[in-house]
Amino acid sequence: MTGMARLPQVMLCGDLVWARDEVKQLFYGIADVVNMDSPNRADFLKGLKPGGKYDGTVGIYRHNISADRIGVFDKEIITALAATGTVKWIAHNGAGYDQIDVMECANRGIRVSNTPGAVNDATATTALYLLISCLRHFSLAERSLRAGTWKAPISSGRTHDLTGRTLGILGLGGIGLRLAQLVHAFPMRVIYYSRHKVRNAPEWCEYVGSMESLLKQTDVLSVHAPLRADTVHLVGEKEIRTMKRGGVIINTARGKVIDEGALIRALEDGHLSSVGLDVYPDEPNVNPRLLAFPQNALLPHMGTETQDSQREMEVRALTNLRDFLLEGRGKDLVPEMRR
Repeated sequence: MTGMARLPQVMLCGDLVWARDEVKQLFYGIADVVNMDSPNRADFLKGLKPGGKYDGTVGIYRHNISADRIGVFDKEIITALAATGTVKWIAHNGAGYDQIDVMECANRGIRVSNTPGAVNDATATTALYLLISCLRHFSLAERSLRAGTWKAPISSGRTHDLTGRTLGILGLGGIGLRLAQLVHAFPMRVIYYSRHKVRNAPEWCEYVGSMESLLKQTDVLSVHAPLRADTVHLVGEKEIRTMKRGGVIINTARGKVIDEGALIRALEDGHLSSVGLDVYPDEPNVNPRLLAFPQNALLPHMGTETQDSQREMEVRALTNLRDFLLEGRGKDLVPEMRR
């Protein structure tokens, strides 16, 4: 009697928090699920070799928290994954995937998916909070109340209503579009610049033909560009100085998209009135100079820190992995691999 064929194996590289029941449902009868339990990179690479504990893995669910133990998915790790001859899909949990060497994956025949859409509402509401707090100084006001000084440091001469002011969105993807919808309620005027005009953008969301035009018109700039080699310091000294004096910058994308040194210089000389940041170039380290400006609104990368969004992200990443097993491809292939 012939034994039953072995199911393909998938690896969870980063613990599931909210979708522990869903993972059982998604892969029941389709794949065996193993947890990446390596304490360090050396053990992980050893486990990928023939006879190792991860031998036979065909796809990987990945969360950024795994980098705490094995580091980012750089060329060394991608080379080791490709050497297995079996790993063909990495289902990343998150909209941003700068911790994965995507081009090396493409060269090695490994496909990568992410979780767009699942992060839109949580990240956009984070940007909205930062925007409101910078214009109204609500973060400073709460700190003032808690310190027992009531509103002594708050000056109405330095705060503004949102209504009628211009929000410039740099990168009108899912998050940027959701933010546009939220601020339209005040209403704010919304303009945006992306590589291409967005076909499904509402008519009140105005496309401008250049980044320079966007910067010249905007009162608040909200950055929603992905981090790639060509977007490092996309917003630099020249771009910041093109903005109106007294402008505000919000960043919920990635810290390195903005030149932090140029940002701080603009705060020092008053060209920027404040910044609202949820991301930083060297997380979890925060430049202490940013803390010297009490009007700034600063968060510790809270963009998707809700159980609702995190569950949706986990399920979406796992579903991409399941779809790869059943159909040969997940639905959220990253843009670099759709060309």
